[in-house]
Amino acid sequence: LSSLKKFDEIKKANQAAAKKLVEDQLSSSSEDDDEDAEVKQGKILDKTFTIYTSQTDGDASELERTRQYLNEAFQSGAMTCLICIASVKRNQAVWSCCGCYCIFHLVCIQKWAKDSLFLVSSPLTDDDFGKKDYPWPCPKCRFEYKRSETPSRYYCYCGKVENPTVDPWLVPHSCGQICEREFKPSCGHKCLLLCHPGPCPPCPKMVTTTCHCKKAKPVPRRCSAKEWSCRLPCGRTLLCGQHACENSCHAGDCQPCPRVSKQRCICGRQTAERLCASPQWQCDQVCGKCLPCGNHTCEQVCHAGPCGDCPRSGKRSCPCGKTKFTLPCTEDVPTCGDSCDRVLECGIHKCSQRCHRGPCEICRQEVEKQCRCGKHTKRMPCHKPYLCETKCTKIRDCQKHQCRRKCCSGNCPPCDQVCGRTLGCRNHKCPSGCHRGSCNPCPETVDVKCNCGKTVIKVPCGRERTIRPPKCKQLCSRPPTCHHSTQEKHYCHFGRCPPCRQPCQKTLTCGHLCPVSCHDEALVKQTGLHQSAGPWEQPSEPAFIQTALPCPPCEVPIPVECLGQHEVSPLPCHSANPYSCKRFCGRLLDCQNHTCMKECHCVTKLNSSSDGKKVGPECSQCEEECTKPRPSGCPHRCVLPCHPGDCPSCLQMLKIKCHCKLSVLYVECLKLTCADVKEKELLISCKNQCPKELPCGHRCKEICHSGNCPLNCSQKVKLRCLCKRLKKEVQCSKIQEGQVSLECDALCKEMKRKAYEIKEAEAKAALEEEKRRQQAELEAFENRLKGRRKNKRRKDEVEVEQSSWQKYKNLIMLPVFGVAVVMV
Repeated sequence: LSSLKKFDEIKKANQAAAKKLVEDQLSSSSEDDDEDAEVKQGKILDKTFTIYTSQTDGDASELERTRQYLNEAFQSGAMTCLICIASVKRNQAVWSCCGCYCIFHLVCIQKWAKDSLFLVSSPLTDDDFGKKDYPWPCPKCRFEYKRSETPSRYYCYCGKVENPTVDPWLVPHSCGQICEREFKPSCGHKCLLLCHPGPCPPCPKMVTTTCHCKKAKPVPRRCSAKEWSCRLPCGRTLLCGQHACENSCHAGDCQPCPRVSKQRCICGRQTAERLCASPQWQCDQVCGKCLPCGNHTCEQVCHAGPCGDCPRSGKRSCPCGKTKFTLPCTEDVPTCGDSCDRVLECGIHKCSQRCHRGPCEICRQEVEKQCRCGKHTKRMPCHKPYLCETKCTKIRDCQKHQCRRKCCSGNCPPCDQVCGRTLGCRNHKCPSGCHRGSCNPCPETVDVKCNCGKTVIKVPCGRERTIRPPKCKQLCSRPPTCHHSTQEKHYCHFGRCPPCRQPCQKTLTCGHLCPVSCHDEALVKQTGLHQSAGPWEQPSEPAFIQTALPCPPCEVPIPVECLGQHEVSPLPCHSANPYSCKRFCGRLLDCQNHTCMKECHCVTKLNSSSDGKKVGPECSQCEEECTKPRPSGCPHRCVLPCHPGDCPSCLQMLKIKCHCKLSVLYVECLKLTCADVKEKELLISCKNQCPKELPCGHRCKEICHSGNCPLNCSQKVKLRCLCKRLKKEVQCSKIQEGQVSLECDALCKEMKRKAYEIKEAEAKAALEEEKRRQQAELEAFENRLKGRRKNKRRKDEVEVEQSSWQKYKNLIMLPVFGVAVVMV
């Protein structure tokens, strides 16, 4: 258990150290990664705007809105689908709204369109369904699209390429081709940018156009700003017909005349000061002119033109309209006395009263009425509606609540309750009426700020918890937490500032400055804070505290000489003391032959003027024998101990063998080593005859000598011919040199020929004798073989049949035996 516990502690400590190292590396390399990403993004933007800026001579001021969309496309988390509230990645199929240019996942917008069409068409009856192509709206701007415009395929922004490939050097979801979409408003030209999100920029083409008032000469201008003003007075006649437009050259119709003048009313009775823009006005007086009948006056308020005929002249109908009367305008039309018969408000019954003036009374007939829900009937006046107390139990279109309306006809109204469900942002609730399906995305946006608050990005509500804060290019303004007066420059960030990497520069006790990185805020592992109660308790992770560490020992190199003055090495300042280089001392001892073999040590100088390489009392004393080389040939050592100068002469006797190695001689070493070659030859010789044999086999006749024996042997030997019949005595050296030879004569040759003939005759007689013997043996064998054949034939006459072997064995065996006999 203790070993496992120690292993766990070491493991956790290593993991914490590795994690800290990774965080430090990430924090140090994050700025470089950001710079690389910004450089790459800038290159892609420049490539996208190249054709446009070439038309505008590098002027990209009109591209700010498009640049914003492109930056959001590159920035992680800035481009979010408002339906699923998830980031839109560059390898996902998307769809862009043509109204607000907001980007959604293709699957999300397809589901949105399907759900929207279902919600719109669900309250319709079977007769109404399918008669109208109901639109579906964009989730953000509510721009309406037809059912046929529901996206089914993934296209790039300009719509040229289906399923565009993912290219890290292009804008996400772009095909990389020229956009060529029509400008809005349409001017006849097409967009020059590469395929891009968001709206197209203003048209950069140059056209020749005149000002609004057509007074100035035509000038070349950008197509997007082709309408311009010459700043001269307009001068067009206003609607009042009296004054001219005093405004500077402008587009569209002139503004109403701002001047005031006296204007008569329509009837011409009153005059008032009014704006020239509204010259016609009515006063409050009734016309009052006498009509052509002469009995009545005009009752119209201030009007223009004639008053017209009297409204009471001509044929007039009675109140019920059945009878017409021709009466003077001074008399009223009487009633006809017939029944009224006008249809009452119920639309079923007619008025039963006589012809009368004014409206008819309400219908008071009693009828059998059915309630609106159709479950109950009751007899009651026709003008009163009949509503029963039965509450409708049908589920409304929200599929959650009951109708609960009294006497419902079945066409239940939409649910009037508020949805109130928490939206996907988890911050707001749905304010719409109770509905089916998923709620609309939260329309609110939230500002996500950096730590200093100077850099802000807007993200959909709910994404502020998952999106990374924007990268701020402002320098961190926090005060340093170490002993330095200023901290290293780094960008705005959250959390603690990165560890200070400036040199410490504190003055050490030796006077040097501390060169290591600042260590005022080092993380130190705390150990032994908590003692576990037993093996059942889980070991806690090691705790790290931030504390100031002392400055490390000074590492400034200081040249220091070793004790034996062999070398000068740079040592760290904190350990710059005389040291032993671990070499041998090497100082020459008093014997002048050996050096001190002690390890490098301190040597006391006996005399200040003496050499610094002289031995001192601390060096070792020479206790070896004399090892100086002896004269050539002397095998003895010097009898004196190791000493300076030459060794004395050697007086010992040498025991050596002579040249022939048979005798032992005793010679003084000094005489032998000092003698020359001839004297040494005489001293080593034993003065006896040499015992060595010559190549010819005779003994050397010289006295004991060195080297090889001479080859001129003078010994007498006998020389014979090849047949050994003739012989002669000659000197051995002449035979060895080949100077003398003895040849056979004619008699020797005749004797040799006769001996050869006798030998051939004997060999021939022996061969003939062997042939005769073999022939005799063959004949005897054949005779024995014939007798056996006769006996077998007699037996065959008695037997019924012979076997194959018995029939042919004689033919087989006879040649075999014949061959065997011949070989024998």
